[in-house]
Amino acid sequence: MRVIQWATGSVGKAAIEGILLHPELELVGCWVHSEEKHGRDVGELIGGEPLGVLATSRIDDVLALDADAVLYAPLIPNRDEVAAILRSGKNVVTPVGWFYPTERDGAPLAAACAEGGTTLHGTGINPGGTTELHPLMFSALSSGVTFVRGEEFSDIRTYNAPDVVRHIMMFGGKPEDAMGGPMLGLLSGGFVQSVRMCLDVLGFSADADIRTSQEVAVATAPIDTPIGVIEPGLVAAQRFVWEAHVGDACVIRIAVNWLMGEEHLSPAWSFGPEGERFEVEVLGDPDTFVTIKGWQPTTVAEGLVRNPGVVATAMHCVNSIPYVVAAEPGIRTYLDLPLIAGRAHPDLRGG
Repeated sequence: MRVIQWATGSVGKAAIEGILLHPELELVGCWVHSEEKHGRDVGELIGGEPLGVLATSRIDDVLALDADAVLYAPLIPNRDEVAAILRSGKNVVTPVGWFYPTERDGAPLAAACAEGGTTLHGTGINPGGTTELHPLMFSALSSGVTFVRGEEFSDIRTYNAPDVVRHIMMFGGKPEDAMGGPMLGLLSGGFVQSVRMCLDVLGFSADADIRTSQEVAVATAPIDTPIGVIEPGLVAAQRFVWEAHVGDACVIRIAVNWLMGEEHLSPAWSFGPEGERFEVEVLGDPDTFVTIKGWQPTTVAEGLVRNPGVVATAMHCVNSIPYVVAAEPGIRTYLDLPLIAGRAHPDLRGG
């Protein structure tokens, strides 16, 4: 299956590596944001050997290229771009949205899918995995479910996107600027879809109240970080929460906890003895509690080179492509696709 990679940020670079390893996929094109990368070999852009595939910054080049799918991974999604790709006859897999859109929000892209005979699928890990797919999967082992939760605990120093961390996430800024900044709104576009999927599939009341919240912790002493020193009184940790309530009962909780380390914070937040991790919890008969390790690097330096959480996000997209290409046209979620699996290492495959 012929695949085009859209954007070569951290997710995009990891996705290219995954496409090259996948036995059913072939990289045939790549869209890049900057003119500086236009015309360069994609292998060189990801720090490897030449691949014979040249990057382009021209959208028309992508639309004209013969391909089965586009792995669409920009920083901020553009619905018109996605619609154009779908209308051009290419399926789209993306970690930046459309995990479980409402009928109204999805209508323009559903129309593009119908016109192009194509499929759109949103996936990832957070949202796109631990926040809806994994809670629903583990809920199959319980009856009488009363509560599900998906939560991330990460050291944000390992996220190698300094402009995003400082100017969009607002780390190192004033608390009032972070609380009034764009991050909660940007995140809610995906995480509210996760909440809605869990509500609908588990059969909780349609009248459930979805609430969002944000908290910050500030530095109590200078904290040395990859985005520079965070001075006392400025934002050094944030928590974002999405909850669904049925009456007085909280039935779904999704949260992200992002800390610039565990020292010199007020309030004195920490990861606790379990360290960085993802958690999935289901309360029912019986209860289930899952801790996921491995998606966070062991050191800050390691994470700045290759963050496992970013790689996992990319691979969930890459491994979805064969299933999305085979699906019926339209917007397809986890609820519409079969079990998605990775593929064996090339050295261990059968004939």
